[in-house]
Amino acid sequence: MAVQSRSFGKTENGIEVTVFSITNGNGTECSFIDLGAAWVTMNVKDKDGKFADVVIGYDNAEAYYHNPTSCGECVGRNANRIGHAAFTLEGKHYQLAKNNNDNNLHSGPDKWVTHLFQGSLPDGPEGCSVRFTKFSKDGEQGFPGDLEFSVTYTLTEEDALEIRYEASADQTTVINPTNHAYFNLAGDGTGPILDQEVWINADAFTPADEFSIPTGEIRKVAGTPFDFTKQKKIGADIEADYDQLHFAHGYDHNFVLNSPESGLRHAASLYDPKSGRRMDVYTDLPGMQFYTGNGLKNLYPGKNGADYLPRTGVCFETQYFPDAVNKPDWKKPVFKKGEVYRSITVYRFSTQS
Repeated sequence: MAVQSRSFGKTENGIEVTVFSITNGNGTECSFIDLGAAWVTMNVKDKDGKFADVVIGYDNAEAYYHNPTSCGECVGRNANRIGHAAFTLEGKHYQLAKNNNDNNLHSGPDKWVTHLFQGSLPDGPEGCSVRFTKFSKDGEQGFPGDLEFSVTYTLTEEDALEIRYEASADQTTVINPTNHAYFNLAGDGTGPILDQEVWINADAFTPADEFSIPTGEIRKVAGTPFDFTKQKKIGADIEADYDQLHFAHGYDHNFVLNSPESGLRHAASLYDPKSGRRMDVYTDLPGMQFYTGNGLKNLYPGKNGADYLPRTGVCFETQYFPDAVNKPDWKKPVFKKGEVYRSITVYRFSTQS
């Protein structure tokens, strides 16, 4: 195992950015920057032993600072959407910025990817790690409470990337981070992901309105284009005549993961038949946003000049359900003073013939 750090350049407003790279004994390599604690690369072998970067993103700090489609972002304080950009905690109303129609998306325009985290290299028995910490002051992004936050990325010798989140605040607040990495197992910049295959361990999903705010319904996937309980191509049903697909121009929905009380469990898998690469996702969180990159835009050149067009990457964002803070029957990402938020998500890479 080896960990290295080097300059990733600076943003136009002068922020010096550092990239941390981890390489294991198999040659598998991943890297992260202290700007927003973003996940930048994941180089893994295919069935013939050829390496490729399977995470889409950018070559420079300035692109990550703007990052219009959230490539690799550590999203916080709250991932996904809050309806009407507002919620009430302990009788007090909180109004957030409206940056997605009438709603708040990924905590608003003051995104964490514009914030510089403190990077460190903690010791660990299971692999090499990079930890990023941040202090989020009371009122940042509109959320209450001074918040201490950390995210730790660990690469194991089994080619698994473990992401561990920990946070606590000095008053009741919302804590619901995720990672917004887009994956293309054929390799970054190789084109659409529609022929790659997905399995999701979910018998239900949460339908949303035309602005992607969940209606509150828990709908069974059986008999719908959202049934991934048997592995199928992403593109198999993506153009089906179904209102949820029309609203989001593809998949951009929260899946209700099975066995939510069982701790870390297998949530999903992604497989590319051409390269033989496989990714398995594990989490202890109740939901996962499956997003087929319908809104990817070529506003900034990607790595090596790649064009990132719609459906050239796919996200598996583990989370509490979107807008759960406003849904009385859903488990809420609300933590009281002194309570510690902890969660883990694992992306394990392998090959199959």
